[in-house]
Amino acid sequence: MLALLGFLAIIVFLYTIMTKKLSVIVALVIIPVIFALIGGFGAEIGDMMLKGIIKVAPTGVLVMFAVLYFGLMIDTGLFDPLVSRMIRLVKGDPLKIVVGTAILTMMVALDGDGTSTFMITISALLPLYKKLKMNPLVLSGVVALGAGVMNVMPWGGPTARAMSVLKVDSSVLFNPVIPALCAGILWVIIAAYLLGKKERRRLGVVTLKYEYNHHDELSEDQVSARRPKLFWFNVILTIVLIVALIMVWLPLPVLFVISFTVALFVNYPKIEEQHKRLTAYGHNVVMVTAMIFAAGIFTGILTGTGMIDAMAKALVTFIPDALGGHLPVLVAITSMPLSFVFTPDAYYFGVMPVLSEAASAFGVEPVAVGRAAILGQMTTGFPLSPLTASTFILVGMAGVNLGDHQRFIFKWAFATTIVMTIIAVITGAIPI
Repeated sequence: MLALLGFLAIIVFLYTIMTKKLSVIVALVIIPVIFALIGGFGAEIGDMMLKGIIKVAPTGVLVMFAVLYFGLMIDTGLFDPLVSRMIRLVKGDPLKIVVGTAILTMMVALDGDGTSTFMITISALLPLYKKLKMNPLVLSGVVALGAGVMNVMPWGGPTARAMSVLKVDSSVLFNPVIPALCAGILWVIIAAYLLGKKERRRLGVVTLKYEYNHHDELSEDQVSARRPKLFWFNVILTIVLIVALIMVWLPLPVLFVISFTVALFVNYPKIEEQHKRLTAYGHNVVMVTAMIFAAGIFTGILTGTGMIDAMAKALVTFIPDALGGHLPVLVAITSMPLSFVFTPDAYYFGVMPVLSEAASAFGVEPVAVGRAAILGQMTTGFPLSPLTASTFILVGMAGVNLGDHQRFIFKWAFATTIVMTIIAVITGAIPI
């Protein structure tokens, strides 16, 4: 009964947001509440919702101050030279821009954190996409593909979770999938090239003067917010912040809180100026953080009612004995769409232990299930899943609708999983 309610809740949720029957925030809160009431959990809903909110609170703080920080950096003009130089180098060619987006994303994503990858790449590239009137869905989609592939690094979330659950080190779990990772990187560049060709056909190559100056395109308010004399201070502050994020000198939310307050005070010392900047970012901050807390309510209810555990157990019962030996391949193919049903923690700590035990019963090494899982569940699932907080950062900063983003990039993301799975099978990383 619980498993059925859980699957129905997920199906109704996905249907309502992808058909735009409900906004994401409304769907994240109303739908789980309704199904919890149907399941007879009315008296416990409040506690479940609160626990869910508390669990995502650090992420909410992180996102709030990250959006504020990078919004501030855009206003100060930190990215103006980068935008101007990129426009000169690509000479207005959308194809080069999209391929460059993929390469830049995968380089930034080496830090293993999808959240910071989205914030840094979108902040740097969005002004360029707007300048050339390129489709922002291409930006969010290509960034999602690049970040997703690189998320299988051993220091990234999914592989670290899988190693802890299976009690193996990276040499056993990760090293065998390196050829598949290389294939995934190549595929992302190919996908970016194909998407870039479409944009080039739609827009053409825009003729831009070599002496193009991004400053000339700014409004009076944007010009007044620029701080050219503090450019190098902002560069150094941002570099220190990125290094601190990678090295985890302090908790990520704390790093952004400190960095933002320092940047705000130094760049805009007058209280009136500070209020003006905060008001300018208010819309983006409220929208993104509200969705994160709503997602906490969603997962809090599904976890508290036991629906997630019930769904995990139900999945195993559907596997016929004849397919047991092919379980790793099935996991690789299904784990990507299942990221729409399970949060990363729910999948790796709830579903994968059950699947790995099932694999062992069928005579398959449990670690093969772990390799298959990281090839799909987070490789391409996390930049699309509404249950992952970083997804909302991606779509929020890019200014695109979550449902539109999912429809636009899903087939490319799923193709990444297929390509990597094929290479993993060929190289023996996962058995068939």
